[in-house]
Amino acid sequence: MDKRLFLLDAYALVFRAYYALIRSPRITSKNKNTNAQFGFTNTLVELITKQKPTHMAVCFDTHELTERHMDYADYKANRQETPEDILIAVPDIKRIIKGFNVPVIEAPGFEADDIIGTLSKKAAAEGYEVFMVTSDKDYGQLVSDKIKIYKPGYQGGDVDILGPEEVCAKWNIKNVSQVIDVLGLMGDAVDNIPGIAGVGEKTAAKLLAEYDTLENVVANAGNIKGALGKKVQEGKEMALLSKKLATIITDVPVDFHEEAFLLKDWNKDELKEVFGELEFRTLGKRLLGEDNAAAATAVAPATKTTAGKGVQIDLFGNIIGGTEEVVTVEETLVVEIASSMKTIADTKPDYKAVEGETAAAALVKQLLPVTEICFDTETTHIDANLAELVGMSFSTKAGEGYYVPCPADQEATKKLLDVFRPLFDDEKKVWIGQNLKYDLLVLKWYGIVPKGALFDTMLAHYVIDPDGKRSMDQLSARYLGYEPIPIEELIGKKGKQQGNMRDVALEKIKDYAAEDADITYQLKKVFEPLLKTRQVEKVFSEVENPLVPVLTDMEFEGVRIDETFLKNYSKELEKDAIEAEKKVFELAGVRFNLASPKQLGEVLFDKLKLDTSARKTKTGQYQTGEDVLLKLAAKGHQIADQIITFRELTKLKSTYVDALPQLINPKTGRVHTTYGQAVAVTGRLASNNPNLQNIPVRTERGKEIRKAFIPRDANHILLSADYSQIELRIVAGISGDTNMVNAFKNGTDIHTATASKVFNVAMEEVTREMRYKSKSVNFGIIYGQGAFGLADNLGISRTEAKGIIDSYKKEFSGIQKYMDDTINFAREHGYVQTLMGRKRWLKDINSNNFTVRGFAERNAINSPIQGTAADMIKLAMQKVHAAMKKEKMKSRMILQVHDELIFDALKEEVNELKPLILENMEAALPLPFEVPVIAECGEGENWLEAH
Repeated sequence: MDKRLFLLDAYALVFRAYYALIRSPRITSKNKNTNAQFGFTNTLVELITKQKPTHMAVCFDTHELTERHMDYADYKANRQETPEDILIAVPDIKRIIKGFNVPVIEAPGFEADDIIGTLSKKAAAEGYEVFMVTSDKDYGQLVSDKIKIYKPGYQGGDVDILGPEEVCAKWNIKNVSQVIDVLGLMGDAVDNIPGIAGVGEKTAAKLLAEYDTLENVVANAGNIKGALGKKVQEGKEMALLSKKLATIITDVPVDFHEEAFLLKDWNKDELKEVFGELEFRTLGKRLLGEDNAAAATAVAPATKTTAGKGVQIDLFGNIIGGTEEVVTVEETLVVEIASSMKTIADTKPDYKAVEGETAAAALVKQLLPVTEICFDTETTHIDANLAELVGMSFSTKAGEGYYVPCPADQEATKKLLDVFRPLFDDEKKVWIGQNLKYDLLVLKWYGIVPKGALFDTMLAHYVIDPDGKRSMDQLSARYLGYEPIPIEELIGKKGKQQGNMRDVALEKIKDYAAEDADITYQLKKVFEPLLKTRQVEKVFSEVENPLVPVLTDMEFEGVRIDETFLKNYSKELEKDAIEAEKKVFELAGVRFNLASPKQLGEVLFDKLKLDTSARKTKTGQYQTGEDVLLKLAAKGHQIADQIITFRELTKLKSTYVDALPQLINPKTGRVHTTYGQAVAVTGRLASNNPNLQNIPVRTERGKEIRKAFIPRDANHILLSADYSQIELRIVAGISGDTNMVNAFKNGTDIHTATASKVFNVAMEEVTREMRYKSKSVNFGIIYGQGAFGLADNLGISRTEAKGIIDSYKKEFSGIQKYMDDTINFAREHGYVQTLMGRKRWLKDINSNNFTVRGFAERNAINSPIQGTAADMIKLAMQKVHAAMKKEKMKSRMILQVHDELIFDALKEEVNELKPLILENMEAALPLPFEVPVIAECGEGENWLEAH
């Protein structure tokens, strides 16, 4: 049998897993960050299932001091404090390892490196092929024909397996024994091993190529000419010590017992228990099967809960970009919940089917006196603009619900809905729902618009706890300890074989639908007091809830798309992309797959040698991202310009130009985006199918796509209204900085005013370059940009960048004070808030780990700014929408993109509509210190012209 031993460096993998998810952490209902547990488990499972080891062990460091600490007191002294979440995670990880029946190996006074080194040598001597699972470069010294480093792929990257050849190539040495000589000479910043001052990796390799070992280098210090010889002479003692510190010990008192390391069947009961506590439901089902799936314990929200993330998505909703950080909130209300998940079989609720107009009329009569009604729809499609109504459910009391099936004949359904009009027309009613916008949009297609107030439980939870996880099922499990009927039980799993709600038997759909209304009704009773406790009633009742009918109307209207323009533009982009590709091949002197980063990197850096110090990814291939190409282009390399052009053209064509026509609704002939109100933790609206927030604006070719958005007919024109420099105005308002406030009050160009102060010149003497640099500072400093980031952004030295920032902070001291005060407030209260009271909770603001705390501090500074901008545009949309209705205008507000609103305007209403829009936008949310809010309006035959 094959004898394959995998030895895992526990902490290397734990830290890697934790930081890989730091921007979008996994938080349980008990407010436990499970990044490390989840990532480590996935790595462990992938190794076991894909690499098929016969033997395995996981090796941990201990807290005891090692011999290295005795030799050098500052060993590892520069390391940050371990994040609190990792310290909490380790006991869980050990339980998980135990559940997989893998031994945990520790040896007081020794590091995991030493344990793995010892076990590797012993196992190799017994004929094993050994893989050391780590990303630590120091392990290279242990590698042999039988022992290799196994570096797991990072965030989807490829696995890297390093044997003697790869290690020697990496370090530019002759044999792996020289790894410790290199480390002795150059030191190791990670472990705070000093080495010889001024000697780097290349110099170390050069010295060893001549003298073979560090000892020989030191012995020949007198023969080494110039400053380098002096450095070696002065640093020889530290070099020898550094080599000792870097040497992995291979005689640790641990034994390799084959049987103990042999992989065995998993302890499913142990895994089920720990997965349940960590709420690894999907992972539990995948690994343990449906019957043994992790059953998460339902608990009352503990001392803290989490907040959520937003992601960038393409026109079809696929994730393509970065995320916003997930944060946490303090929980002050304890909800009494059963100790295990209940289901419909336990609670035996009273759910009734209401069939036919007579029974429906009786239900209406019963519901007329009721003030609060929870309402839900069952439909044929997830897109409300394409859906047909299959049924409606109502609940007015916990444990009770009614389901009204609707006929397949749509005219008959309209007739049935007329029976319910007295309910929907009652202005005194409060309609409760989860994601009510969907249900309102479905009803709107049948001519029904509820006139009462709304209470959306999804939005209530969004302001209570801005977390990305807020489906009804998740909220039910967390706050009610109840597991609703899965949709898969009715229509099957997602995919081509999934059925339709129209085909589900009445008894099944009755329970499913009525349960949805019942659970949502119960969630309202939980969230209502939480809104008060958290002091977020205002942002819920004034910003989020009233926006629902506004977005419903906008999604219903949609926007017309010029298909002919897109078809022609697609051909133009294809032609230009082929031309750019041809130029790349000519400049490269070889044809290759331009869409392959690996091949591109080899051409640019191995063949053309455009940058001898080109960086590589963690998988070993060259980095060829936009930032790399822009730097090459700035150095005059034409091939980089052409590659950038090719990438832009092909992305525009596939992601936007060819995609938009596919999204045209066959019923309306228009494109209807779906707005996500409860996605971004900052409060900004998201948009999907198509994602309008990602329509390009920075390049001329990208802007052309806006020409495809056109008025509905010849009698209409597009109007575009957007805020002027709104985030900087908000900065001025909430910081009260005198210089910035005065600049806006005087109507001065803010970037010119900034440049005048920063560079100490008169306004008229500000150059274009000065203004450009000041603009970068204005937008960068409030988002945590330091000298390094500014230098990189502007292509200037770090010294110059630091000088600009120091001058900025001196001249605009109010902004620095705002930043300091905001961080201090967050440290004391655990949150920051917008002018409207939208809160962002910052669990890690007091973390001992600098990196983790830094994320929280940057969020503390920019969240009130971004969040206030989000609140302002949402309030503006409400005011404009209401004003247009009051004036009985036929024009329609159809799109919102960042700080911009777009209108399908009847030409004869334009002169009246423009001032109405601007007046309501500018008055939506007055800023402190009377900082003026300015909006601007344009018009045109397409979006580009209007903007």
